[in-house]
Amino acid sequence: MYFCSKQTRLIIIYKIAIQLASLILPIIGLFNKKVKKGVIGRKKTLPYLNNNLNQNKYVFWFHCASLGEYEQGLPLFKSLKEAYPDAEIVLSFLSPSGYEIRKENPITTHVVYLPLDTSKNVRKFLKILSPKLVVFVKYDLWPNYLTTLSKCSAKVYLISALFRPNQIYFSSIFRSFSRALFSFDHIFTQNKSSKDLLNSIGYMWATVSNDTRFDRVSSQLKQNNIISFVDKFKGNNICLVAGSTWPEDIDIMLPYLKKTQNEIKFIIAPHLIEEQEIIKLKNKLGEKAELYSNLNSKSIEKKRILIIDSIGVLTKLYSYADIAYVGGGMGVNGLHNTLEAAVFSIPIIIGKNYERFPEAKEMIKLGGATSVSSVKSFQKVLDLLLNDENFRVERGNINKRYIDSNKGATKLISEKINSSINL
Repeated sequence: MYFCSKQTRLIIIYKIAIQLASLILPIIGLFNKKVKKGVIGRKKTLPYLNNNLNQNKYVFWFHCASLGEYEQGLPLFKSLKEAYPDAEIVLSFLSPSGYEIRKENPITTHVVYLPLDTSKNVRKFLKILSPKLVVFVKYDLWPNYLTTLSKCSAKVYLISALFRPNQIYFSSIFRSFSRALFSFDHIFTQNKSSKDLLNSIGYMWATVSNDTRFDRVSSQLKQNNIISFVDKFKGNNICLVAGSTWPEDIDIMLPYLKKTQNEIKFIIAPHLIEEQEIIKLKNKLGEKAELYSNLNSKSIEKKRILIIDSIGVLTKLYSYADIAYVGGGMGVNGLHNTLEAAVFSIPIIIGKNYERFPEAKEMIKLGGATSVSSVKSFQKVLDLLLNDENFRVERGNINKRYIDSNKGATKLISEKINSSINL
């Protein structure tokens, strides 16, 4: 693959910035627990791999920014694990939220934090791994890692990629950064517009595969989704599950939550579950609300609102929903995964900021999802869904049909990768 190798001023600035980050992050970590976890975790990565990686086996390296990307890549990870059971699989995360939740899983042999993208770290990391196969999920593309990988014998893939014209890779000012994309042997994109953008800069090794998340969420239907305490809480009531909510999402729901009577129950799974955030939320909602951590409460079925102050159960919670609200769209943090709810044949409500999420745009176009921007619009949509069962069921069925019509990315990608690996 060809790309101009001229070193640019921007690349030099980037390398300096990464070096500075390695000095600044430990200081920030003194005041931020999440940053501190990352700093400590990255320090352990190279010694851990040196001592524990089986050098007699071939290595597959999977990289995910965080938990969402792990879930996105999981169908492919499982497929490759089944095809190559003897492979030593290393999974790396950038974010503590991904690492902490998936540091123990049945798919991978080792789970680590990705060392910062300095030239020194990259050389050491790749020398230890010497991977035969590398898979990046969606984004989190680091120039030093990728340009170094392009000089190795590993097959390197990017899956479920989603590109937009305003990204740095397609800017005439920052064009030198796009050379990182040319390190991939093949890129599997979620849609045609992403493939067209790659073609526009001369990258011709792309396939529209769709998003592996459709396969991932579909597999959830085969799991045991029973949660006994939710059975007790919901009873025979209609239930709205609000997943991955931020304070901005709660603000538009709050008047409805406060006035709600016996016709509906709410389950709220906030994105921020730190103790102070949960206390704030509980105080806002008052006596109608109960915490997941207080499950011993004998009055749980009498409560109208259940706050989930833990992680790991949201996908199962959606199976109890008659209506879903997916958070993140009212603020600037980004809309969360609408597909997790859609697979359970339920209508979805989201906030106003969804333009960067093609699946949300498509479900709105089809009629399975509705965007709201205020207290008034939220109440109007929810009342319509509550008062017309046929309308509610049909909106949910639209979402399930959308999921079913977009499955198959994992099979396509697996076949392409399997045909190119020589072990």
